[in-house]
Amino acid sequence: MTPFGLTLLVGTTKGAFVFSENADRGGWRVNGPLCDGWPVNHMAGDPQTGRLWAGGGGDWSGAAIWHSDDNGESWDRVRLTKGTMDDWAASDPEVAAMIGWSDEPLPFDDQFSQVWSLCFAHGKLYAGVKPAGLLVSEDGGKLWKRLEGLDNHPSAGSWNPGAAGLVLHTIVPHPENADKLWIGISAAGVFATEDGGATWERRNRLSNAGECATHDHPAAPRDGETGHCVHNMMRAPGEGDLLYQQNHHGVWRSSDGGRSWDNRTEGLPSSFGFPIRVHPRDPETIWTLPLNGDSAGRFPPDASAAVWRSRDGGQSWQALREGLPQENCFFTVLRQAMAGDRRDPAGIYFGTNSGSVFASVDEGDSWNEIARHLPTVLSVEVLERS
Repeated sequence: MTPFGLTLLVGTTKGAFVFSENADRGGWRVNGPLCDGWPVNHMAGDPQTGRLWAGGGGDWSGAAIWHSDDNGESWDRVRLTKGTMDDWAASDPEVAAMIGWSDEPLPFDDQFSQVWSLCFAHGKLYAGVKPAGLLVSEDGGKLWKRLEGLDNHPSAGSWNPGAAGLVLHTIVPHPENADKLWIGISAAGVFATEDGGATWERRNRLSNAGECATHDHPAAPRDGETGHCVHNMMRAPGEGDLLYQQNHHGVWRSSDGGRSWDNRTEGLPSSFGFPIRVHPRDPETIWTLPLNGDSAGRFPPDASAAVWRSRDGGQSWQALREGLPQENCFFTVLRQAMAGDRRDPAGIYFGTNSGSVFASVDEGDSWNEIARHLPTVLSVEVLERS
């Protein structure tokens, strides 16, 4: 446990990093790279016990999930699938000896290459993988099973990969109902289950199908649905199932659990971006970080960084720039690389593909760079001990 109960979990292309507070919002100790230096796409934690998880891998190594019970000082790895290195090692004893390879069968053989997302809720750990699939563990991440109800969805044969492949990158639990879960797949859209994953409903319908008329981008809304390349999604606090998503083509809001979506992009400098964040107590306050477009470099418009905040559910937007680079800024902030704490005022954190992590302790009004020169940051999450 850290002295003040807050830990930043940062996944990168060269391992995990754990940021621990030195004093209440007054400095950070950075530990890493961890998890054997493997690519770590996402991390999660249990606020009750402090257990940490990291998921990642790739074509070379196969997929794996690590866990730590000492705030990241030591990690145990569970390999899920094999990679190219297994094929090499199987045919070359010297390679096998060099990497400490074992021919013990792996639980999912070669079904997927990476873990892309993790979510701990209601005593269960969920993992989204590439190609898109959803796993669940009921013993803290040691044994896993695949939720085949999603694999068997009638639309599965039509799912198309995004630029990073066909990935299940977002898992959104309901805070009270353990059977309700939303997921985001690029590029297949939003899916929801209300029976613990046995069956799934695709939820991409526009509330106003006429909004399609002005868009001609391949990832844009059409045929009465939002673009299927959802980038990130989050449930707002409070009653009902209010959801927000940053799509490949806009910011969207759903007041009915994803059954219909309203466009909230007007007022932003670009329809393209990756992360979305919702205030821990105010369902109308959200943050996003627009980029200039998928074919225009994917960096802040005019190379001037800003996090954009709305206090009215996306009806209007304000650019927050204090402390962020305002010229020659060409970084990208990826879909899982923005997080928030539950303090008052709420803290917001994001990482960049140029290896920086920025933090705001005043809900985005001002920013400080708390780390730089890390590997490419793939994800940022916050763990607050209960």
